[in-house]
Amino acid sequence: MAAAAGPGPEELILLEKLLGLKKGNKYGALEERKIPVLQTNNGPSLTGLTTIATHLVKQAKKEQLLGSTAEEKAIVQQWLEYRVTQIAGHSNEEDIRIILKDLNLYLEDKVYLARNNLTLADILMYYGLHHIIAELTVQEKEKYLNVSRWFNHIQHYPGIRQHLSNIVFMKNRLYTNPH
Repeated sequence: MAAAAGPGPEELILLEKLLGLKKGNKYGALEERKIPVLQTNNGPSLTGLTTIATHLVKQAKKEQLLGSTAEEKAIVQQWLEYRVTQIAGHSNEEDIRIILKDLNLYLEDKVYLARNNLTLADILMYYGLHHIIAELTVQEKEKYLNVSRWFNHIQHYPGIRQHLSNIVFMKNRLYTNPH
């Protein structure tokens, strides 16, 4: 399994494009942990993946991505925090297995992370997990079936995957003709 990368400007650039915002934001990174920084044209710089991502969503006037009810908004914030605290920077296989196991259990009866709608949480979790899921074997993808289902659904949502590789989840099965 691949190590989880820290949140970086790359995710924010993908999000910016998905939201239909004009390019032109200048991103940098703080310290070794590569904490994203956005230098705004008309104010102080913003720091942190979720802070900047939330700012971009509001700038694009797509607040529905932050949740529509108080409960949904809380769930979105919970998963954004999880994205930064649990997925970013975890490099050992045991941590990744625990993350996938927890996420698989959570997604057992859900299409999206926050109820029935795509949110910023789904988008950033997708970007954060992409390189990990890409490294999974067919057997591992089957073991984390709910994660695989969710991930495959998100990667086919219009505009999300962009230049990231398409991850294949189904094995080619050979069927014999019984006749």
